[in-house]
Amino acid sequence: MTTVYSSSDGYFQHDNTPCNKAQIISEGLFEHNNNFTVLKWPPQSPEVNPIEHLWDVVEREIRIMDVQPTNLQISPTHVKMLVPLVLILSLQAVLHIKHAKAKQSCTIAFDKLSADCKGLRLDSVPTTQLPDSLEELDLSFNTIHVIRKQDFVKLTYLRVLKLNFNNISLVLDDAFQGNLLLEELNLFNNSLTEIPFKALEPLTNLKVLEMSNNLYSQASLGAAFLNFNQLKVLSIGGPLVSSLGSRDIYVLKNISLDKFAVKTGTGFRDYEPGYFKSLSTKHLWFDIAFDKNPDLLPKMLKDLANKTFDVLRFRNLFEFQYYTGKRDIFYGLQYVNAQTLTFYRGKFNEEVMRMALKNVEISPIKALELLLIDFARSQNRTQGSSVKNLSLDRLVLSDISNPDIMRFDWSFTWLNHVRKFIVWNVNFNSVPCDSWPEMKSVELLDISNNQLLDSYIYNPLCDTRNTLHKLDTFNVSHNRLTSLSDLASLTKDFVKLTTIDMSHNQLQYLGNGACDWRKTITKVIGNHNSLTSDSFKCLPTSVNFLDLSYSSLDQLDMDYFNKASELTELLLSGNKIKFIPSGWKNRYLRTLALDGNSFGLVSMKSFKDMLSLRVLTAGNNPYHCTCDLYTFIQETTSKGKVTITDWPNNYKCYHPERLLNTMVSKYSPGHLACDITLVIIISVSTTAAVVLVIMLLCYIFHVPCHSDADWVRNHLLPCLENVKPPYRLCIHERDFIPGKWIIDNIIENIENSRKVIFVLSHNFVNSEWCNYELYFAQQRAIGKTFSDVILVVKEPIDPTSLPSKFCKLKRMLNTKTYLEWPQQPTEQNFFWIQLRSVLGKPNSIRPRTISRHSRLSSARSVSLIEAPQIQDPEGPDEEDHQNSPQPSNKCQLTCIEVA
Repeated sequence: MTTVYSSSDGYFQHDNTPCNKAQIISEGLFEHNNNFTVLKWPPQSPEVNPIEHLWDVVEREIRIMDVQPTNLQISPTHVKMLVPLVLILSLQAVLHIKHAKAKQSCTIAFDKLSADCKGLRLDSVPTTQLPDSLEELDLSFNTIHVIRKQDFVKLTYLRVLKLNFNNISLVLDDAFQGNLLLEELNLFNNSLTEIPFKALEPLTNLKVLEMSNNLYSQASLGAAFLNFNQLKVLSIGGPLVSSLGSRDIYVLKNISLDKFAVKTGTGFRDYEPGYFKSLSTKHLWFDIAFDKNPDLLPKMLKDLANKTFDVLRFRNLFEFQYYTGKRDIFYGLQYVNAQTLTFYRGKFNEEVMRMALKNVEISPIKALELLLIDFARSQNRTQGSSVKNLSLDRLVLSDISNPDIMRFDWSFTWLNHVRKFIVWNVNFNSVPCDSWPEMKSVELLDISNNQLLDSYIYNPLCDTRNTLHKLDTFNVSHNRLTSLSDLASLTKDFVKLTTIDMSHNQLQYLGNGACDWRKTITKVIGNHNSLTSDSFKCLPTSVNFLDLSYSSLDQLDMDYFNKASELTELLLSGNKIKFIPSGWKNRYLRTLALDGNSFGLVSMKSFKDMLSLRVLTAGNNPYHCTCDLYTFIQETTSKGKVTITDWPNNYKCYHPERLLNTMVSKYSPGHLACDITLVIIISVSTTAAVVLVIMLLCYIFHVPCHSDADWVRNHLLPCLENVKPPYRLCIHERDFIPGKWIIDNIIENIENSRKVIFVLSHNFVNSEWCNYELYFAQQRAIGKTFSDVILVVKEPIDPTSLPSKFCKLKRMLNTKTYLEWPQQPTEQNFFWIQLRSVLGKPNSIRPRTISRHSRLSSARSVSLIEAPQIQDPEGPDEEDHQNSPQPSNKCQLTCIEVA
């Protein structure tokens, strides 16, 4: 039974294929008692008024009846269906009243070279909306009835005009006079009652002319086609064409076409040999049903003998009934030199399949396609030898509801010599064990789009050890497979397998089976699955191409990638990977796709061990805009070694928040913030400069004191320490204890000194440390006589010029006798006599251990530790000096302060 549904726009739908009233006739809706019209109600689109829809359908039915009354057979079933149908539609109309949607405007391209007016329910060409500069115009799927000159006259640059799926019944003779540049004209599926030769005549630049599926009854081409020397694609015919004459397409004798398509109605009754004699084309498409007169097919095939085609295609060979005759109607196929033979739709039983295959078996045909055919078992099957020598480069079984077609003669021997076997949407639920050995020549096996479960294709009881030894490519994509281990077990005996496509499944590894993949596998397409990080344990490691995009991966297994050392192309787009592991090494990887994941940190270290990397895709990730990312992008884009294919549009900042959605290409933190080398150089330089400044300041402030210190070392110390008996002196450079606070050293040494000598100069007055030393010496003198403090004025000082903080020093200078260092050498001897006189003779003291480590300081102090006092006033001899007693516990120091 043929079922035709009315579509929401007033057109009919047959098996989801749009059709108008011309097609309704071709489908034979009223030509057979057991075939009737079923209308889809209510209209699916809210834009369609139910009442208008109903009358539109009735109008079309009546017009079809008027056109072909002789073939009309309306059974009582139709009448019984029509009455309740009208009532239902009327009720729906009451409950479903809506205003029709206002007509929309065409979509005009920005450059005004193309316009899309498709599906806008236009009943005429919207000339006011169309710019004169148009080169392409699409007016398909509207309700236009007539084409006039004024519709396109101003579109002089028009090259492509699509008017298919309208209701055009008339094209005026001057309709295309202003469109001489027209190269493609599509009038497919309209209501033309004759071919508009006059209107087509000026279009000598036509390359594509589609005008089949119209309502003309004669498909004979006129003389205008003699001038269509550039024509490459032509389709003619329709549901009312019932015969093909020998001279119908004679005018095409000098034209070499790429494609020629011819359509007739279900009432096709006459074919004159010689129709295809003058035809030269690469693709020949028949939309001809031989239900009523199957004997016409051998006549047609005889006309095609010794002709060469790339594709020979039959649509609806038997549209309404299975062929049950005994005559071999495919006899002529063996003489047709076609690369590909396609049967599209139509009814095929076992006997028809056998007839076709037996002739293809001995023909030059190299590819066979069986698409959307209605296959059924034959009730009275003729006994005969199975098809065993069908040698094909490609066999395609697609969209066939009955999976028995794969063993149409109860065996799989017809697959013995097939190199590429493709089974799409056949929905078989098992692969018998005896099928595997019969596919011994198969190099490509594609069983995608079949809703397969693991158990449908993998049977542990099947012995596959001696099967599919030539299989190179195995495609199981778009199924419902879940087990990686089962797939590995199925393919382990395919000794030449190199490529496996297992995409669009729910594959994962549950750790419950062995994963022994063939080492020959080099390409794995596994996108759109449900993988986890554990799934890497069950993937082939011999691959050089691996696609795991959109597979829900959240992390990578570096152990796997270390084993897959030959990998050259890796696609991981659209996963949930949160970070790029450090130390990812792969010496051959050239292409890496990581776009659409969840990682945000990328640096130069991320890919530094991928020495061969040349192409990187890593956009659409939540990037942290840091110096590492900035440096990586700058280095990568500037050096040009690696091409970032989706830069810069797909790279945006996600963190920090202030930079959210900022383009990474516009993120520039500056060289100082990100150049570590520059930061180090600046830091070192700054530190060095500061040190130099400090040293310079120390030098500047220490130099004035240098002469005072030299005077102490070169004059004072030798004159006091080298006499007999010697004085023991304490100076900070030599005798301060390392590690102690300077102030503590000062206090301790002053406290332990019997005399304190201050060498006064201008530098002394300007020294803070000397100020402290003077203060502590004054504190020491509290309760004692100031005779312990000896002032030596190295250079003249005006007491009135001293700062107010030296008030006691002023008083001492004004009230106490002090020694002045004479500048004349002749007077200096007397100075030393005076100084030793003031110091007095050294007392016996116990020696004290004093560190000899020096510490340069801002303090200028000299301490004198007195030597043992000698009893002989005339001076000790050497023996007495050697036998002198050791200094006492209490050190008697003469502290000499020098500023």
